[in-house]
Amino acid sequence: MLWTFNIFFLFCNRIYEGYSFSIFGQQFEFLDNFRGTFRWHICFNFVVLRMLSFGYDYHWSQLDSHFDQEKHVMRCSLCKLGKTCYVVRQERGLASDSCSFSLYLCYLVYAPLYLAGPIISFNAFASQLDMPQNTLSFKDVAWYGVRWLFSFLLIELMTHLFYYNAFVISGLWRELSPVEIFIVGYGVLNFMWLKFLLLWRYFRFWSLVNGIETVENMPNCINNCYSLELFWKTWHASFNRWLIRYMYIPLGGSRRKFLNVWVVFTFVAMWHDLEWKLLSWAWLTCLFFMPEMLLKSASSAYKVESAFGEFLLRELKALSGAVTITCLMIANLAGYVIGPSGINWMVSSFLKREGVPVLGGVFFSLYVGTKLMFHIQDLRSVAHSPK
Repeated sequence: MLWTFNIFFLFCNRIYEGYSFSIFGQQFEFLDNFRGTFRWHICFNFVVLRMLSFGYDYHWSQLDSHFDQEKHVMRCSLCKLGKTCYVVRQERGLASDSCSFSLYLCYLVYAPLYLAGPIISFNAFASQLDMPQNTLSFKDVAWYGVRWLFSFLLIELMTHLFYYNAFVISGLWRELSPVEIFIVGYGVLNFMWLKFLLLWRYFRFWSLVNGIETVENMPNCINNCYSLELFWKTWHASFNRWLIRYMYIPLGGSRRKFLNVWVVFTFVAMWHDLEWKLLSWAWLTCLFFMPEMLLKSASSAYKVESAFGEFLLRELKALSGAVTITCLMIANLAGYVIGPSGINWMVSSFLKREGVPVLGGVFFSLYVGTKLMFHIQDLRSVAHSPK
């Protein structure tokens, strides 16, 4: 019933574009000239996620909790320091008598997170009203704001010096050479990443100042992701957590992952907007996800017994990483930039005589970049090791 109610109104809001006053009678038609520029039905997408979160968390609060807090504290570095991490706040259910209607409305329209998130579960939000977040100090929050300011200056510099989006919007990218098409496509994706980073970090900063901690949406740079799974965990990370908690696990989790991926990504596409190019993005992503999941299962089962075997496995992972990055670029360009028809034209241009060497150079560059990501990952694991 929760899903039916929310998806029904999600679709109605988009189909009728937030509704018009004229549906209540012709005498109210003149009010449609004063609707303003704020499109409430776009932000309502996030309200839908919050309503579903409240429904699930309230229902689960009636049941026995399977969350082992003591076991979690033993493994969590933040909890060992006497702080309360986000996972504890989310998994530790509230008493059902504390879930009032006023608290529900407060959660739905909480100003710092209302427009674009990051998405926070009801349990995590409600627990921080009584006990504000203590994982980040005043100094940490202030430095977070300074870093946001530097990112803002960077995107100002990019918009004044680089014209990736102008090439795409005007259609001039069709007149470019294969090398220039790759540069423009790569630049657009980096611009999109920085744009969303600014948006989400601004609202997260506002929320942190108010004492409410949310999940960081962009914990990783877009150029430091070599797998689809890692990309989605570090792009819209709060939405990814929401999907896992309220869709993926209830649908069966990893036991039905090859089916669940299609259901989850189809919902994500329709949640963004009712457009065919978004559905093509979702289904392309799922199609590219299948080989990665199969390879991951195979590599987990395969035990390396020699240095040569380890070297060979690492090289295969680097090659698959280069393929994955290429597929990610194609899927995101299809969904958010040039559409499915543009992808057909772009692929055909790369398969011509002058495009094949460029494609080979791009693939080799991505292969080298993936090897560099492995090296960064190794350095991080050494830095965070107990020794």
